[in-house]
Amino acid sequence: MGHLLKAILFDLDGTILDTRDLILHSMKHAYVAVLGADALISDDELLSMVGIPLQDQMEHFSPEKSEELLEAYREENLKVQDAMLKGFSGMAAALTALKAEGYRMAVVTSKRNAPAVHGLEQMGLADFFEFVLGSDDTAEHKPNPGPLLDAAKLMGRAAEDCVYVGDSPYDMLAARSANMLAIGALWGMFSKEILLEAGAEVFISDISELSQVLMG
Repeated sequence: MGHLLKAILFDLDGTILDTRDLILHSMKHAYVAVLGADALISDDELLSMVGIPLQDQMEHFSPEKSEELLEAYREENLKVQDAMLKGFSGMAAALTALKAEGYRMAVVTSKRNAPAVHGLEQMGLADFFEFVLGSDDTAEHKPNPGPLLDAAKLMGRAAEDCVYVGDSPYDMLAARSANMLAIGALWGMFSKEILLEAGAEVFISDISELSQVLMG
C-alpha cells in the first residue's frame, strides 16, 4: 500500500496543541474551588488522566462532586483558554508538509468538539484537518477503539491503513485496540516509559519526524 492512501489521526491536547499549562491551571482551580484543598494532590496526578473524557477524570477525583468539578473546570477553562493556549514550535510547517505529501488528516480527541475546534482555529491549524471527532461525537471514548474506528470509517479507510499519533497512554491503548499503528509523541504530557507500557510502537520527538516514519 502506498503512503498516499494512509490517513493520520491525531490526538489534540499535548499532541497538536500545547495545553498542559491550561489544563493544569483549570484542574487546580476546580480542585480548590470544589474540594477546598490544593496541597493534597500533585501536578502529576492532576494530569495523569489527560486523554480520557473530562467527566471520567472528575469522577476519579470525587465521585460525589464530579459534576461540580466539571462545571468549575469548564468555566475557568473557557475564561482563560485564549490567554493560556499555546502552540508547538514547527507544528504548522510540519502539517503543511504532510498535507502537501498527500496525507489525509483528522483529529480524534476526548475534548468536546466545540472547544477542540476553537483551539485549532485560534492556533490557525483547523484547515489542516478534514474533521474533528470530540467526546460528544462518539458513543465510546479512549482508551476504547471506538472513536478511532469511527474516524477511519468517516475517511473511508480501513483501520489498518490509518495511524494514530498521541501523547497519552490512552491514545496508545486505543490505537492498538483499533489495529492502527500507535505513534507516541514525546513532546506531550507523558513519558516514553508510560507510552511504551501502553503499547506505543513508534516514537517521535518532534512532529517534523512523522513524515519520515510513515515513508519508512
